[in-house]
Amino acid sequence: MSLLVGIGLLVFGLRPGDARQPRNEVAAASATPDATETAPPTVAATKPPKPVYRLAGTPPERGDNTFKYGKTTGKIAGTGGPLRRYRIAVENGSGEDIEKFGDQVDAALSDPRSWIASGDLRLQRVAEGESYSFTVYLATMRTSHDMCARGGTNTNNNGEPYTSCRTPGKVIINLDRWDMSVPHFISAKIPLSVYRTYVANHETGHELGHSHVRCPGAGKPAPVMMQQTLFLNGCKPNPYPYVNGKLNTGPPL
Repeated sequence: MSLLVGIGLLVFGLRPGDARQPRNEVAAASATPDATETAPPTVAATKPPKPVYRLAGTPPERGDNTFKYGKTTGKIAGTGGPLRRYRIAVENGSGEDIEKFGDQVDAALSDPRSWIASGDLRLQRVAEGESYSFTVYLATMRTSHDMCARGGTNTNNNGEPYTSCRTPGKVIINLDRWDMSVPHFISAKIPLSVYRTYVANHETGHELGHSHVRCPGAGKPAPVMMQQTLFLNGCKPNPYPYVNGKLNTGPPL
């Protein structure tokens, strides 16, 4: 009997012992990954950082009333017109990093939607010791108020120093606003970076000869020369002078 079984296996192409596992199942088994092999680890999606609307805490009210000046010279921004060069200054005792401040101002003023979009103006950040047209200051609440008052501008709101200002040759940014923005921007969930871009462009706009304007209509982008620090009056927050390639302005005050 065993001799007949062996002959049958040979006839059908099977070897002794193969009868318990058909050929297709053997192939499937050989294609299965080794149990010790594992699939590549799944990389969890990185969540974008949460928007920052204001910095935690409160900046110092007053610094040393002396300033340090930036050491960086940037590229010339703009395609034509006279070159206005500006330096960066941060009050000693403010706790602020001068190069970070300078980088943010530089980014605001060299953006193609900034004042250089006119084609009639070029701007460049320069290092201490180089010739310059004006200075962009970051000063504590009390110091900025005093600097603005000496230039004839009252920055009080409800009896307290609040806004930033410009005096001839000086763009003066209030550290409180730089770090804490304003309530109506925060409630509208407008990031702090947008407010900072706005205030740099607004006060530099004064240095370039632009005056305050009003909201041109409800729902429209606020002109950068509108006093967005104090109100929006139905306009939408907007940090740049040019929108869709055109100067965004409104009725004069």
